[in-house]
Amino acid sequence: MDHFLLAILWIVWCAIHSGMISVTATEFFKRRLVRYYRFYRLLFNLVAVATIMPVILYAQSIEGPVLFRWEGFLIVFQVLLLALAGLLFLTGAKHYDLLQFLGFRQIMTGASHGALTESGQLNTSGILGVTRHPWYLATVMFIWADYRSFTTSTLVTNVVLTIYLVVGTILEERKLLMEIGEEYREYQKKVSMIVPFKWLRSLGSSSA
Repeated sequence: MDHFLLAILWIVWCAIHSGMISVTATEFFKRRLVRYYRFYRLLFNLVAVATIMPVILYAQSIEGPVLFRWEGFLIVFQVLLLALAGLLFLTGAKHYDLLQFLGFRQIMTGASHGALTESGQLNTSGILGVTRHPWYLATVMFIWADYRSFTTSTLVTNVVLTIYLVVGTILEERKLLMEIGEEYREYQKKVSMIVPFKWLRSLGSSSA
């Protein structure tokens, strides 16, 4: 029952997180807040942090039995996953505007857009030519490799968050299509959304 409640809490958090950033919500607040809308991204981030903390604390209080441990030769695989996640975060940071992501750029300029680049324009260079969402891929890798051992609580948390990241990415893709248009549609045809299957396929073709 405890872990069922944990799953519900994570789903509620995901729903709040997605709901606040949905097109319906952002357009509503853009009309209502007008010039104060520049603060919305920062508010969104603050609400996300404030609401996730009780869920994390509850998850830690009901850990449950250990289901799996990273040990032996598997630790090498764990370290590789964490290193790759770190690399994806760093290479993604070269293309994304951290101030835009946190919400401070909007406050300074008064402008708000879906793309995380400072200009709001589509960028397909570097890691963005490998995967369209390197930070989401890094997050999935990180949450599965971060723990030394997996409990029932860890499993519930990771499964819900992984599904949410995929669903959230699909919703974000729709917003980017609305904002950028045909240029983004062409980008989707060339580069994979999260897991870089198209890039790996192209590497295989080049090797052949």
